[in-house]
Amino acid sequence: MAQLYRTVEPGRIYAGEYTEKKSRFIAALTGVGDIASAREFINGIKKKYYDARHNVSAYILRSEDGAGREGSIPVSHSSDDGEPPGTAGKPMLDVLTGEGLMDVCLVVTRYFGGTLLGTGGLVRAYSTAAREAVAAADIVEMRPSVKEELKFSYAHEGGVRRLLESCGAVLAGSEYGEGVTFTVYVPEERQAEFEKTVINTFSGKAVIRSGDIEFFPFKVV
Repeated sequence: MAQLYRTVEPGRIYAGEYTEKKSRFIAALTGVGDIASAREFINGIKKKYYDARHNVSAYILRSEDGAGREGSIPVSHSSDDGEPPGTAGKPMLDVLTGEGLMDVCLVVTRYFGGTLLGTGGLVRAYSTAAREAVAAADIVEMRPSVKEELKFSYAHEGGVRRLLESCGAVLAGSEYGEGVTFTVYVPEERQAEFEKTVINTFSGKAVIRSGDIEFFPFKVV
């Protein structure tokens, strides 16, 4: 069974900011699928903040190509971008790993305020900006899940929705025609329970068709 992992909800950039002695630290966090997309994000932030003193980056991936096959070795990287070694990128990477995040990229931009912060001050500033971005993010668990299609009559829609909630399934799509068709994702370990409950509850009046196992994002409450 593939292992679940934590990441940020895809397709968004989450921001954080911290100021220390007039130096601004602007954090940007997003989900990425591979090294190429991480580098593209980093370069995009550098282009946006071209006039900043530093654009420090860190990323951690399940695998280099984003496939995340069983046995893949996670890939992590950080760059201090001109800050003293170990004072910027590594503390940011520590924040990501401390939160158990994968497939994410973080860039913290620094506008220099005219006062040197020292080693401890830099570590604190970059870490704090990183934590602010993580705190703003919608964290999801990517769980190995079975894609299921349910077909039933309109009269059973309320009951099906209640059953989905009780079994930890997530509704991903719906179609309404002569009857109702739901596309749902069920955590792999609950597939047998889900299908048995559907059969017992609706006595053949809800038809199930199982699909492939895919990673699907479940929100962390």
